[in-house]
Formats: sequence, C-alpha cells, structure tokens
Amino acid sequence: MKRARIAMISTGGTIEKTYDELQGVLVNENLSNLDIMLAQLELDGVEIVRIPLMNKDSLEMFEGDHVLIAETADVMSQQHDGVVIVHGTDRLHVTGERIAAMAKGIRVPIVLTGAMRPFQLRNTDAMQNLTEALLAVQLAPPGVYVVMHNKVLAFPGVVKDRARGTFVRAPS
Repeated sequence: MKRARIAMISTGGTIEKTYDELQGVLVNENLSNLDIMLAQLELDGVEIVRIPLMNKDSLEMFEGDHVLIAETADVMSQQHDGVVIVHGTDRLHVTGERIAAMAKGIRVPIVLTGAMRPFQLRNTDAMQNLTEALLAVQLAPPGVYVVMHNKVLAFPGVVKDRARGTFVRAPS
C-alpha cells in the first residue's frame, strides 16, 4: 500500500501557543505543540513532512506572510499528495483566499486548520481540528479548504464567525 505524503506547513497561531508563566500570557514560542499532537495519533499509511515556516499569531501577519504561505503551499502541492497548513484563525481566511487566488491548477487538497483554544488547555479544539484536517486532506478533491469543527468549507468565500467561534460561508 502506497503511503500518502502530506506536507504540514506550520505558521503558528493559537494551536501552537504555550503559557509563559513569568509573564502570565500565552505566546508563540519555538516549541512545537504539533509534534506532541502528531505523536499521539495513529497515522498508519501517512507520511507527514513538516515545514515549520513561521511561528506567528496571525494578527501579526502582513501581506508578505500570506504570500509566503501561499507560495510555499503551491510548491509543496507539487511534491506531495496533500498539504495541511496550521494557521492562526484570525487571519486564516486571508491566507485561504490568497492561496485560492494564486494557485494555478491545484492538483491536491490544500487544507487550512487551527484552533480557537490552545492545545495546552483542557477544553482545546486543537486535536479534533488537526485530526479532521489530516483525514480531509486525504479524501477531499483538489482545492483549498478550511477544516475545523466537523466542517469542510471550500475557498473562496469562507469567513470566521467570531460570535460562534468557527468558520462559515460568507453571506452572499
């Protein structure tokens, strides 16, 4: 059986935040919660190729960051069976739209995911969202998606619903 090669691009965001007890705040450090999470999953038949691109809160991202993520996703999509991008949720939709606009002839699924609550919190959604993204990237047709909270939504036209704490189709 052929192993699926999945590129996992990490950009930071809430899913990667750790608690800085000296300052009493959640921060994006150089530690990787993703490695801890991946080690807990049964990934038989899947090879994850990690690409730690940046470690930023998405509110601190600029246009160049979105372009870099989109360009990296495009390159990785040519070399892998699918791409998962772990991203902060506040500007995830900007990157998703950028990838959808820049990509020419997407040949594999490109899935963005993240978490509303950090992995280190007891009531986190991080593990569910990562697991769903890893499954969706193997089953979805070629395209750009956000996968979180038991939903697969295709770009363009996806926005964060801040009141509900999830992603939805943009109102027409």
